[in-house]
Amino acid sequence: MNEIFDDSTLTEIAHLICGDETQLLYRRGHEIAAFFQRAGWDDVPEYDGTPRHKWARELLKERQEDGVDDAERAILRLANRLEYYNQQQEYHVTLKRLNEILVLDGRRIGDDGGQPVLVRCEAGFEDEARQLPRVELKVSVTEVVSDPELAVTVQLRLDEARTCYEHGAYTSAVIMLGSLLEGVLAHAAQVRAAGVRMPKPLRNMGLNDFVDFAYENKWIEHDAKLASELVRHYRNLVHPLAEKRTGHSPNRDTLDMCWPVVNATLNDLAATATATATAPPVPSSPRAPADRGRGRNPIASAQRPTPASIARRRPGGGTSTGT
Repeated sequence: MNEIFDDSTLTEIAHLICGDETQLLYRRGHEIAAFFQRAGWDDVPEYDGTPRHKWARELLKERQEDGVDDAERAILRLANRLEYYNQQQEYHVTLKRLNEILVLDGRRIGDDGGQPVLVRCEAGFEDEARQLPRVELKVSVTEVVSDPELAVTVQLRLDEARTCYEHGAYTSAVIMLGSLLEGVLAHAAQVRAAGVRMPKPLRNMGLNDFVDFAYENKWIEHDAKLASELVRHYRNLVHPLAEKRTGHSPNRDTLDMCWPVVNATLNDLAATATATATAPPVPSSPRAPADRGRGRNPIASAQRPTPASIARRRPGGGTSTGT
């Protein structure tokens, strides 16, 4: 990647390598040289007795000026668990401190299959960044999705959304979350008993329809219904022209707002799963036959809600639109 780091960042990284702070892994001069070798450096000089921090800092700066990736290799070695055999506490303290340093330079440590990687992020102070998720996911996917194959697919999308988030691919992450949300709500509409009929055939319903339908049947709470509009909006940025019209691309703040919505919805669906699993779902309302001049049965009309009567019961009184 050949990342270029600010001199102040390299100065702080040298402190971490030396381990001068409390709870960090302390390294003597010759141990610092061995650390650079484990990081993949070639031709590491022997420690010459210079103050440890100054020696480590100058080596980092020289290697960066030479245009090689050795500074990045040293940073990733600091974040590697293999460097902390039987020293778990030192590892976690180092990783936390490392991210506090890197985030000021617009980088942080991510994870790729258990290996540390450098990922871009918005520069700022670590304690200002909201941690994901703020609303904890209290259930497993299998508690929400009864179809085993679909549950595997939903879990994969949840995992991929997190991977996208960790690597700064925020548009991809929010699209993945919107897809996941629509999938679990469509599954609920298909398999659960419903007190309110579907406003249209299942195949013609979009995310907004599924959210309204789930709320009307009391499968999700009001906060999840309102907040899901945000996820729907950003999910539609799967169309580049929609993003152009919006004039805004998802960022970390976007995901920090959207992810709790998905967690809250999954929590609600799991909490209401038992109450809705005892009866078959109510099918969508069939199209009324043409009037043959005999008049309609007012009692039958009252017993069978129509799309219009359902829409009138919604706040605002209009039919739902959008996806």
